[in-house]
Amino acid sequence: MGITAAAAAPSPSRLLLHHHAAVGSDRRHQHQLRYPATQHALPLRCGSGRREAAAGALLPDRVTPFSYGVDEDADDHPREECGLVGVAGDPDASSLCYLGLQKLQHRGEEGAGIVAVGGDGKLKSVTGLGLVADVFGDPSRLASLPGPAAIGHVRYSTAGAAASLRNVQPFLAGYRFGQVAVAHNGNLVNYQALRNKLEARGSIFNTSSDTEVILHLIATSLSRPLLARVCDACERLAGAYSLLFLTADKMFAVRDPHGFRPLVMGRRRNGAVVFASETCALDLIDATYEREVQPGEVVVVDRRDMSVASACLVPHRPRRACVFEHIYFSLPNSVVFSHAVHERRTAFGRALAEESPAPGADVVIPVPDSGFYAALGFARASGLEFQQGLIRWHYSGRSFIQPTQAIRDLAVKLKLAPVRGVIAGKSVVVVDDSLVRGTTSSKIVRLLRDAGAREVHMRIASPPVVGSCLYGIDTPSEGELISNRMDLEGVRREIGSDSLAFLSLGKLHGIYGDEAGDYCDACFSRKYPVLPTLADPATEPEE
Repeated sequence: MGITAAAAAPSPSRLLLHHHAAVGSDRRHQHQLRYPATQHALPLRCGSGRREAAAGALLPDRVTPFSYGVDEDADDHPREECGLVGVAGDPDASSLCYLGLQKLQHRGEEGAGIVAVGGDGKLKSVTGLGLVADVFGDPSRLASLPGPAAIGHVRYSTAGAAASLRNVQPFLAGYRFGQVAVAHNGNLVNYQALRNKLEARGSIFNTSSDTEVILHLIATSLSRPLLARVCDACERLAGAYSLLFLTADKMFAVRDPHGFRPLVMGRRRNGAVVFASETCALDLIDATYEREVQPGEVVVVDRRDMSVASACLVPHRPRRACVFEHIYFSLPNSVVFSHAVHERRTAFGRALAEESPAPGADVVIPVPDSGFYAALGFARASGLEFQQGLIRWHYSGRSFIQPTQAIRDLAVKLKLAPVRGVIAGKSVVVVDDSLVRGTTSSKIVRLLRDAGAREVHMRIASPPVVGSCLYGIDTPSEGELISNRMDLEGVRREIGSDSLAFLSLGKLHGIYGDEAGDYCDACFSRKYPVLPTLADPATEPEE
């Protein structure tokens, strides 16, 4: 990986509450701007402590350069960047990782990989572009990864790297103390600043991923042992990160101090320890959920005796779990941030019905698949009939390759097909989990009207998305966010519905009660818990 041996100046590692314990079961025309006062560039945190309005220059490739894509007919939702699975202490570790990654495929569909520890103590890697089943379609690829421990990763691509195999994780590197692999879910808002400093000291980078910075920080740390090096590196990171590290004899699970992205821990009956982004992956491989990896915690599994150590990475910081995990990203059969996802979504729909009912409507239908439980909650609270009025077809491919707009419009019907018997002649309430650019919603409204709907009332089970995410979610630029450009009536006209309502931010907070402050809602409120760091100018290239 080209990690140099040049040592950076060490920062003292604050290892707090280090102890050993068994893992227990503890718990597009312009309308009036919606937010005219917040249309300025996001301020940056600079090394001098001042705030700059130069964020526009940084945010287009804010640490990992996101690209929402150009397919206007694609699914109009933010995309989660990554999913993680790790298994320690099972002879079929790589196969279990493969199955777990299959279950987490929704978290990343453009690349996958697994790194395993062989019987000789050497780490071996298999990565590839495409779905998990594509990458490991040849049985020999998985068979080449024997051993009792493995970590796996699925990802969405970043701008300029859609077809770049070198950015597919886990990353595997060798340094003076051996081999180490890392898999990362999240986004580092000080990536460019860290990279510039490391390159100035001689580090050579092979990828455009912020994850590679973490390996360089470990390699250049002067702390010992490896646990201290990991903590020393993580203390210099800002932003969102859930991490899995693998070495010849240990596995490390790390979560950032704010707990932006989820990471859970469980055990199989044979005592193997499993980590995953969601509990649905644990369920698939018969691992019992035990607890979250806590914000700011490092969990170390020593495979030599299967002991588990826990360390506190940094002093306490306010918890800021991503609320969109409950709204859209996580599967409904997962427990995320200690809450059942399907129960949260049902509550969102129920609250939406209380706040914005649709008098005179005949039927409630969800936008599949993620709008199902919110629509169910809306229907129950409204006393209306619940029906599956739209059928999603998952195998249609990307419609932007079609030569004319007319053909592309027809291709949309491959992805979402209306059930005419449910819709024709009726006043229909359509419930979706979120509305981002508005492209999908406008197509859904047209589909329903073409299928004979008398009225179409759109209900969104989350607040208007007005800010881009900085913490590991692929969202459009703020200029592409329809609720950031238009007021409510403008959005309604744009998508063509008879009425439109969002779940208010206050109502969302009310569902969480005392826990509301523990969640990051920056995409709704534009209140960012951690601001990007303005990088020092890069050194001039050599002649």
